[in-house]
Amino acid sequence: MEILKKSKRQEHPYIPELKELYRAGRCSRREFLQTATLLGMSLAAASTFLAACGPAAEEETPVATAAPTGGINRGGTMTVATRVQRLDHPARLSWIEGANAMRLVNEYLTFTDWDNITHPWLLDHWDVNETVDEWTLYLREGIKFNDGSDFMADDVIFSMQQWFDEAVGSSIAGLMSYLTPNNIEKIDDYTIKLHLSAPQIGVPEHLFHYPALIVPRTFEGDWVRQPVGTGPFTLSEYMESERAVFVRREDYWKMGEDGSPLPYLDQVTFLDLGEEEAARIAALQSGQVDNIFNPSADIWQAVKDLPGIGVYATSTAQTFVIRMRVDTEPFSDNRVRQALKKCIDRQAALDLAWFGEGALGHDAHIAPVHPAYCEKPIPAYDPEGARALLAEAGYPDGLTVDLFTQEARAEPAIAQSLAETARDGGFTINLNILPSASYWDMWTEVDLGITIWAHRPLGTMVPALAYTADEAGNPGAWNETRWVDEEYSELLHQAEQTVDVEARREIFCQMEDIQQERGSVGIAFWTNVWYVCHEKFQNVRAHPTNYDHFDNVWIQE
Repeated sequence: MEILKKSKRQEHPYIPELKELYRAGRCSRREFLQTATLLGMSLAAASTFLAACGPAAEEETPVATAAPTGGINRGGTMTVATRVQRLDHPARLSWIEGANAMRLVNEYLTFTDWDNITHPWLLDHWDVNETVDEWTLYLREGIKFNDGSDFMADDVIFSMQQWFDEAVGSSIAGLMSYLTPNNIEKIDDYTIKLHLSAPQIGVPEHLFHYPALIVPRTFEGDWVRQPVGTGPFTLSEYMESERAVFVRREDYWKMGEDGSPLPYLDQVTFLDLGEEEAARIAALQSGQVDNIFNPSADIWQAVKDLPGIGVYATSTAQTFVIRMRVDTEPFSDNRVRQALKKCIDRQAALDLAWFGEGALGHDAHIAPVHPAYCEKPIPAYDPEGARALLAEAGYPDGLTVDLFTQEARAEPAIAQSLAETARDGGFTINLNILPSASYWDMWTEVDLGITIWAHRPLGTMVPALAYTADEAGNPGAWNETRWVDEEYSELLHQAEQTVDVEARREIFCQMEDIQQERGSVGIAFWTNVWYVCHEKFQNVRAHPTNYDHFDNVWIQE
């Protein structure tokens, strides 16, 4: 059995109303599950309620999994083709590859699963008050770090203090701007209360933001030198840009579905094969690797029919953002921004860059998979309208601009598609396709670029990271476009504290309109993502944020 903290769970007062919304058909099954679990209802209780209501119509693409074909086996190694990046402080993470490495050793307080449902992880459960501005976190008892020390409230409080330390420089500080170290109260060794400066429904999902890993209170700032965590593996070897090796922890706290200790695998190896897709495909075909992290559409197309290879898909809020800095000319003029967005042929971009595997976007950074998403018409490709706007903005003969992006995944194809479709709209776009490391060194500084933004499970999360300012009015650390709109920000704050699904959808409708009409980004499409792995590995699936979870994976020979 898993180690659990025994404490009575309180039902949030909105849950009965949410149940009535579902019974009346005014919120979907997915919206009910996501909202109910955020408010502290267990997934088991929420699922029991849904089952009692009878079968629901299929409303979304099911998540594909590799189903067990026999008994659970112990032992073996999984080798993953992925970048082995330079790592130091978990709270400074800005790449999912690094988070996947650290996640083998360290864990989160919560876990947002493959269906975007958030569960307790290092937490047993949480309670939240009616106004969602006071959250009580109940930790699991009996868990130990891999150095033998007990996991306790002091470790969580220390980790949170690191998130808000300016010297650390974590993106969590912007995402969780409603919290400060002074507003974190230790109730006892296994209970913490968060006193928020503003109501926020997304706290449990924010606790799974990928830099929010829990470290011991003895952590000194360099994870490679001090890989101490509560997770299922321990770090054996870490050679930047080459390989990383993780070995099974014998005293991990969690039990598997067969009642035996996790993890089942003896070892996980990360192998850095660079950015050449052909090298990764060849390594998978030859058996050098078992798994390719975050495969591009080209890799998916190349391996999806290979014998012995499992390919699992899911819909996401991952997107490639065509982003314009509003503090520099010519993109300080909204007419120029609107003109460029009119030059996006969305279906052509999706077909060229992602083989049509995704959903079209409408230039607002809230996706169809998000609860309370507000559906809008997809803007048409309109080069004549673009030319008219450019002329109105003072560019009757057109405009020449430089676009920067990285040489990875779909970015070059999207850049090329935009350059071609924008030509008829009066834009001459000079392409600067850079090595990934070079682009990420300058991604917030370029006037025009294409940046991949990973999936987040709640529609308020990316707006809080990418389109807001700090208390002094300065754009946040990840606000690459410097676009800050007072009305948009106020609506975002309203959405973050609105529990009612229908009311939040009305707010999202307004936010999406504002970002379409005067925002700084073009969003052509939302991607499907794939998990590519040898079919002998069981209990693997595609996570919408490309998060790897190997604690419960085994090999079926």
